[in-house]
Amino acid sequence: MNDAGRSSYRLHVGTLGLVAMASLVLHLLVLQGYGFFRDEFYFLACSDHLAFGYVDHPPLSVVLLAAIRLVLGDSFLAVRLLPILAGVAVIFVAGIIARELGGGRFAQLLAGLAVLVGPIFLFSFHFFSMNPFDILLWSLAALVVIHIIRTGDERLWLLFGVIAGLGLMNKISMLFLGFGLFAGLLLTRQRKQLLSGWFWAGGAIAGLIFIPHIAWQMHHGWPTLEFMANAQQFKMLALSPVVFLGQLLLEVNPFTLPLWLAGLYFFFLDREGRHFRLFGWAFLAILIVFLLQSAKPYYFGPIFPLLFAAGAVQLERAFTRVRFLKPVLVVLLVFGGLVFAPFALPILKPETFIRYSNFLGVRPSSGEKHKMGVLPQHFADMFGWEEMVSGVARVYHTLPESDRERCAIFGQNYGEAGAVDFWGNDHGLPNAISGHNNYWLWGFNGHTGEVVIVIGGEESDLARFFQSHTAAGLISNPYSMPYENNLTIWVARGIRKPLKDIWPGLKSFN
Repeated sequence: MNDAGRSSYRLHVGTLGLVAMASLVLHLLVLQGYGFFRDEFYFLACSDHLAFGYVDHPPLSVVLLAAIRLVLGDSFLAVRLLPILAGVAVIFVAGIIARELGGGRFAQLLAGLAVLVGPIFLFSFHFFSMNPFDILLWSLAALVVIHIIRTGDERLWLLFGVIAGLGLMNKISMLFLGFGLFAGLLLTRQRKQLLSGWFWAGGAIAGLIFIPHIAWQMHHGWPTLEFMANAQQFKMLALSPVVFLGQLLLEVNPFTLPLWLAGLYFFFLDREGRHFRLFGWAFLAILIVFLLQSAKPYYFGPIFPLLFAAGAVQLERAFTRVRFLKPVLVVLLVFGGLVFAPFALPILKPETFIRYSNFLGVRPSSGEKHKMGVLPQHFADMFGWEEMVSGVARVYHTLPESDRERCAIFGQNYGEAGAVDFWGNDHGLPNAISGHNNYWLWGFNGHTGEVVIVIGGEESDLARFFQSHTAAGLISNPYSMPYENNLTIWVARGIRKPLKDIWPGLKSFN
């Protein structure tokens, strides 16, 4: 395409800045919300055990969390600052993509606004996980490829390689973007890029950046493959294509549907958009893979800033002669954002949210096989943790000193163990142990198993492993997930076999 296709539009930083500021203020207003999310405890625990990999994710997000904790500590702001800033960055990147595709002020506004109002983005940019950085890195990678096509500067494949490598070190789902782009290149005139040495050099850079994690996987027996197989077999719901697409529509906001459709039109049918048709094929290729895998719909979310930007450019052109539709679409997007924001952010009190959800008839799915409670899982997993740790502490401090000195605390999953690790110091508790994901790799911290406080679990299992066990407390929260509600806190004594012999059988990668 080269310089002949260069957009004559400038970047409207002020317009995008207003959208970004709205995002920043919104997240700060509900910063604490219902409390920390289950996965945040796990990431915090991982950041205390820095490595080149973990059972269920690569290390980049954990390194970022460790760095921010070193500077700002463990407050809600510290833990959630980087996801919030990633959301601000994605709004700008979406606007820049719109500009690169030929969009002016209105297109850039629409692209940024669509990111702002999508529940999948509101949630992802509010809590610490791999996902906010995954969305940002997918968007940056797409931006670089667009610039390569537009300018013909193939040296930028090196930059793409750096971004893709960092993306892989954050979340291996970057492989799906790589697959989609490769399919798109093969199916369009841009296949000439495959003959460029710069393209393959970029791929080599991505691979080199990813090598430390591959080495970690090899050293530990490829635990992520076991994790993925178990999750697919025991945890994930098999969604039909109709259910997948319906849930995806809810997660990106139904009011953004015009931008979806316009984006696909731009890539496949628009005269200017044909230069970027590879992204249309990439979208379809990745979608087909996710449908075949019965993946969770939110896995597909990172491609939408690109699709929104393309759709915004197409609609800006379409509205040239019907300018009154521009404010109408903006108002609809804002309205849609207000309607669906309570499904993504902890804005409403729990009982108010339940009534609101019932009124609209919208019940978000977890995509998993667990029994659901009164709240959707992403909200339920913010409740009950402090009460749980307080309950464990009460039991722990009723033990004789001789028992406390040798007592282990066992959590059934990384949420329980992570919460104990996070708040345990305030209660004088030892770090927890668990067989769940990376907690299993971290081991049993030298404990013998002579005295163990067990959070939840089946009484039959306790009888199998210990000579005696006593119910010492009860954890209850009406808003938590059913499997975290009404949990018994057990004190078990007299382990029947050495803990080191039992430990291999406690592994739970899912």
